[in-house]
Amino acid sequence: MSGPLQGVKVVEMAGIGPGPFCGMMLADMGAEVVRIDRPAAAEKLPARFDVNGRGKHSVTADLKSPDGVAQVLALVAQADVLIEGYRPGVMERLGLGPDLCLQRNPRLVYGRMTGWGQTGPLAQAAGHDLNYIALSGLLGAMGRPGETMAPPLNLVGDYGGGAMMLAFGVVCALFEARGSGQGQVIDAAMTDGTPLLGSMLYGRKAAGLWSARRGSNFLDGAAHFYDTYACADGKYVAIGSIEPQFYALLLQALELAPPAGVKQMDPSHWPGMKQQVAEVIATRTRAEWVERIEGSDICFAPVLDMDEAPTHPHNVARGTFIDIDGVSPPAPAPRFSRTVPQVRPAPGQGATTVDALLTRWAGAVR
Repeated sequence: MSGPLQGVKVVEMAGIGPGPFCGMMLADMGAEVVRIDRPAAAEKLPARFDVNGRGKHSVTADLKSPDGVAQVLALVAQADVLIEGYRPGVMERLGLGPDLCLQRNPRLVYGRMTGWGQTGPLAQAAGHDLNYIALSGLLGAMGRPGETMAPPLNLVGDYGGGAMMLAFGVVCALFEARGSGQGQVIDAAMTDGTPLLGSMLYGRKAAGLWSARRGSNFLDGAAHFYDTYACADGKYVAIGSIEPQFYALLLQALELAPPAGVKQMDPSHWPGMKQQVAEVIATRTRAEWVERIEGSDICFAPVLDMDEAPTHPHNVARGTFIDIDGVSPPAPAPRFSRTVPQVRPAPGQGATTVDALLTRWAGAVR
């Protein structure tokens, strides 16, 4: 293995969504991640399609039996990190709660991933990404005025406000443990992490520079210089010409001249200007606009689908997507100049054994 987290040993309790993604991020960076799968669990995807499982080991353990719990505790005793995504109290009932695990291993970083958090009136309620980001104030800021909010996939809550915050917390706690010799518990909640993603917007709103009315601000689709537009072939382009010098280039490329006195940042002029921009964009195909202005300072990009993105010349040149057993998932990010990660395929469930891992881990230097 290689990568900046080489030598870090992680126990991941099998789950869905943000927990596996956090484990993948740590594995991508060189951590040795072992996923604890249930013996009777059916694999949701063949291993080659399990992108969030890449780079991990898989062992099976029956967490309803004393022997299964003992196996996990044996791994915990040698690990640096444990991450889990169960409802509050489940790990305690299994006999794998943080108090017991930290007693076994005082240096352990114990990461807990939930939607609502470990405490609070909603802590025990079921939920999914869309519910958690609804509480953040940010879902209500997305979308066109007069329309319902479109779910932003599960990127904002599960992965942005959840998994990435947990991964950040894990690395912070590992860094602190180097000096203190003590582990700690991380309570990563999507209802905490998602509002944090919107810190800038909350600051602008407090300053009177952002409206709570959806679709009325310069970043939410109201402005003609920051939106997506349909082309002659039904495909789309994205334009983000916020800065005045970039906006001037946009008007030049579209051969548009605003009426005298029209200011770029005056919202009262945005609807009329948007109609003009839309009419011009609709006169050419997406490929023609790419040929005409891609790579300029207009701040332009074609809107690609998931089949097109891996083949775009910029993504190809950067190696943004990789090939693993005929599948083209995104590559690890960010990039490192020296400790370059190496990606391994996802394992099949139970592909290794607890004894094999313990033998290797026991010889590792902590």
